[in-house]
Amino acid sequence: MSLRSITRRASVATVAALLAMPAHAQTSGEPIKIGAVVSITGAGAGLGGPERNGMLLAEKAINAKGGIQGRPLKLIIEDDASNPDTALSKANDLLFSQKVVALLGPSLTASTVAIGGITHANKVPQIAFTGIGPAVEKERKCLAHVLPPQRLNAEALLEHAKSIKATKIGVLHDAGYGNVVMAELKQLVDKYGVKLVAVEKFEIGATDTTTQAAKVKASQPDAVFIIATSATPFRNVKQVQITQPIVAAIGSSSYEYVSAMGSAADNITIPEFVVGEDPLPHQKAFVDLYKQTYSSVPKNYEAAGWDAVHAIAQALTKAGANATGEALCAAMRAPYAGVLANYDFSAADMTGIALSSYVYSKLVAGKYTRTPFRVSP
Repeated sequence: MSLRSITRRASVATVAALLAMPAHAQTSGEPIKIGAVVSITGAGAGLGGPERNGMLLAEKAINAKGGIQGRPLKLIIEDDASNPDTALSKANDLLFSQKVVALLGPSLTASTVAIGGITHANKVPQIAFTGIGPAVEKERKCLAHVLPPQRLNAEALLEHAKSIKATKIGVLHDAGYGNVVMAELKQLVDKYGVKLVAVEKFEIGATDTTTQAAKVKASQPDAVFIIATSATPFRNVKQVQITQPIVAAIGSSSYEYVSAMGSAADNITIPEFVVGEDPLPHQKAFVDLYKQTYSSVPKNYEAAGWDAVHAIAQALTKAGANATGEALCAAMRAPYAGVLANYDFSAADMTGIALSSYVYSKLVAGKYTRTPFRVSP
């Protein structure tokens, strides 16, 4: 049996055990405080809301099972309003006033980079809901990520383009997350034998991208990549009547964004990880628990919230509830069998996620269907 199979079976067993856990296991002693900074409002709200839900579900599950060495976890979740300066202020309060032992988040790349300087300098473990972006992040040994590195997101987009024989690609991307993925795409186009015939950027939070969408349409691409954390470009692509296949990065995959797309939420392919309507076997127990709790279908960011809390819990269990921040950072940099993916936080990209971990979904009339296509290991 392969190591991957063993790890996935362990993940299934872990989540299944949480479903079968006693309703009120005993916890005692001082709570272990974990801080979180996510985008509940602002341009990143489609990410932060789901992340919060996943984190709270994990907190409830862990405490119902007895907490960490008998002590309950206590999440303190703050909203950064999708603003890096606010994220930095919230993180400072959590670390130095609230005295949290670890930090989860933020939701957006710029905020992750800002906060990472503090957690690195003070040796506090941080698990971000972003993929590794600027090179400076590789120097931060107390930082890990539960979303794939942006190079991997770029490769996943290009793998789908290759599968449909699209060689002329038009791109619409935002000035944040999209900028970082776009930089990786440019380095990979020759390897994949494709040409970027139009690349149009728009500001984060833009409410109208029809001018950029029209320019992409005029380039007559074989397919269009949309790389953003917003529903706006999808609505505008439909408005200018682009009929070529649309392939979207994972940042647009949450149901919050799908709802905002309206009738434009159709005929869009997304390389992602969790299709709640048709989960992989190791994801089913989590999906069922989430649906039972929230009466809604989870996707990637809910799973990332769940995985981040459990990864920190694993580090606390290994290092001890009273361990120093430096010891927790070291304990965190290890493999973890998650719902979203199998991780190795000691990997150079701080996730260890494999390209073959992606599933490809198709959004049809506002609902996701998992497609047969996968990238071979």
